[in-house]
Amino acid sequence: MKTVSEVRSHGGTQGVYTHRSAETGTEMTFSVFVPDHGDGEKLPVVWYLSGLTCTHANVTEKGEFREACADLGLIFVAPDTSPRGEGVPDDAEGAYDFGLGAGFYVDATQAPFDKNYRMRSYLEEELPALIGDHFPADISRQSIMGHSMGGHGALTMGLRNPERFKAISAFSPIVSPLNCPWGHKALGSYIGNDQSAWREYDACALIEDGARVPDILVDQGTADNFLEGQLKPELLQAACAKVGQSLTLRMQEGYDHSYYFISSFMPDQLAWHAERLAQ
Repeated sequence: MKTVSEVRSHGGTQGVYTHRSAETGTEMTFSVFVPDHGDGEKLPVVWYLSGLTCTHANVTEKGEFREACADLGLIFVAPDTSPRGEGVPDDAEGAYDFGLGAGFYVDATQAPFDKNYRMRSYLEEELPALIGDHFPADISRQSIMGHSMGGHGALTMGLRNPERFKAISAFSPIVSPLNCPWGHKALGSYIGNDQSAWREYDACALIEDGARVPDILVDQGTADNFLEGQLKPELLQAACAKVGQSLTLRMQEGYDHSYYFISSFMPDQLAWHAERLAQ
């Protein structure tokens, strides 16, 4: 692991790091905020997964999480959204919703993407081990959150790994790739045309198929221009209601899809995570 930068902020250290990933076959960049802590003290970890076109930098620069994390004693980890580098395949037309910056947190099975696009294994196995080795992280206390495509990633990763994550939340998540254009393009190209194989990457389908967690928190802006065509929170609400899965869905009046929205509710979501990580 190489240190790109470390700076003092809000009574802690904000760092950016790189390492060579065995899963993606590329250099990967991620950021970590570590609050001040006592010698030998281990802190709980919150993972944040970003949305389409983003890198680790978007939330690191605009998420306004550090003050809350310092107050609550939370390590905040922000990975990239896809592999990058020479030879990594991209969308043939350079579209924003597939390829670089749009890994959808899956392990691709279709060529040519299967070689590098292994974001599921990277985040479920490789990067957590690195965080545990190099930071004062209490790996027994982890939670996960994300935005848009990253909200999809947080929901599906959390539902698939309830023993690892004590809390799951999302801002404006893609709740059902099976039922939106972004999902059809990404999963069709990464996973193939057999939609039964998509179900492990669809939060609503995972819940229908028996996945359960204590609670899910979702904040969704009512002025989000992707609300009706891509995000469809009502599908998650219906899937949870049908089987009795606890869901707190907060429709935030007048907020859009941007980091102005995310940063407005970031401290509140982090406090929600901290309460559950303390149990």
